[in-house]
Amino acid sequence: MSGSPDEEKLEELRQKKMEQLQDRAESQQGEAGQEAAKQQAEAQKKAVLRQHLTDEARKRLNTVKMSKPQFGEQVERQVISLARSGRIQGKIDDEKMKQLLKELKPDSQSFDIQRR
Repeated sequence: MSGSPDEEKLEELRQKKMEQLQDRAESQQGEAGQEAAKQQAEAQKKAVLRQHLTDEARKRLNTVKMSKPQFGEQVERQVISLARSGRIQGKIDDEKMKQLLKELKPDSQSFDIQRR
């Protein structure tokens, strides 16, 4: 470098650009790590469900999740907590899944419409 003002400005711009690129790369790596952790947790959840639910019970749970996603997630969390605490003997079949859904289902309100 000969020290001319133009070269110094160019070098400053290059340095700033390199810092920006490094910052961007670091933030993308952080996001990729979070995404990988989410995928790993999801895979573990699916493995626990596969281990403790029969095919029919999994189908029923998936149907519930499609119609009521929040309720389906609640049921999944309940099944996983039961499995981890060791309170599940054998596999949950379709009948047991129906009972679990009835127990966890929020109280539904009935509406009586009277016409005059």
